[in-house]
Amino acid sequence: MDNKLKLFCKKFLLVFTVLIVALSFLSSCDYLDELDIEGDVEAQLPVSGQNMAVHFIDVGQGDSILIQFPNQQNMLIDAGDNDKGKVVVDYLIDQGVSKIHYLIATHPHADHIGGMDDVIDQFEIGDIYMPKIAHTTKTYMDLLEAIERKNLRIRAAHAGTTITIDDVRAEILAPDIHLDSDNLNDYSVVLKLTYGKTKFLLQGDAEEKTEESILESGIDIRSDVIKLGHHGSSTSSTPSYIEAVDPDYAIVMVGEGNKYGHPHKEVVALMDEKGINIYRTDRDGTIVIISDGNKISFNE
Repeated sequence: MDNKLKLFCKKFLLVFTVLIVALSFLSSCDYLDELDIEGDVEAQLPVSGQNMAVHFIDVGQGDSILIQFPNQQNMLIDAGDNDKGKVVVDYLIDQGVSKIHYLIATHPHADHIGGMDDVIDQFEIGDIYMPKIAHTTKTYMDLLEAIERKNLRIRAAHAGTTITIDDVRAEILAPDIHLDSDNLNDYSVVLKLTYGKTKFLLQGDAEEKTEESILESGIDIRSDVIKLGHHGSSTSSTPSYIEAVDPDYAIVMVGEGNKYGHPHKEVVALMDEKGINIYRTDRDGTIVIISDGNKISFNE
């Protein structure tokens, strides 16, 4: 056997072993497939008189979104890349967070879950939501090991799941429960938040295939704010989808001077054409939007 063939066999064996370990761990996690955690009712106008804050944390070329609900509970969606764990942890501490009641890993790419093991180690964690898809990377295994260290359980994140947090309704619109794809971005969690009259659509890295599936479902996706999918890539944010969302504001979570050219010029041009105001973490830093249930404002 020549050296090239030996090297190939070693790499194949390593990847196969990691995948088997990951699948074995996920099987032992006993995913909870609840479709409705606290009731499936339309969100009403706020009765609490409190604000909801949505923080788009600047983690460079990655995603991390903190949502502080009116009832003082917290949700964290993603946690940036491996070198951004401390950035996310420090930011949460600065915001007075001691417990993350809902932790969502949109999909297993490193720029979304890399810092999540640090977050799990640092904070008390409530419910964890992840799509049912394994990955072969050390970053993904680090996340699973952090979950195991605290004996936490994973809830399956898929379309049809609704979480009601007092006055706020959080609907998972994707991924489809029957999805079969080789593209990890197709498994990305898409979350719609409704607080009174205000709505936020958080796209993770969802691409055109997911957008088409959501449009075909017929669900109302009109929102005041959209966090553009896949860092403003042209693989996401199709004209038909953006037209259906009809947002006033678009958030792009992106690293300054990133090698991918995000956000792509086609997407920026579409936002301009539609009169949608763009906020970008590479230019604006961390972006905080406040909702009182009737209107939204930016915390400058």
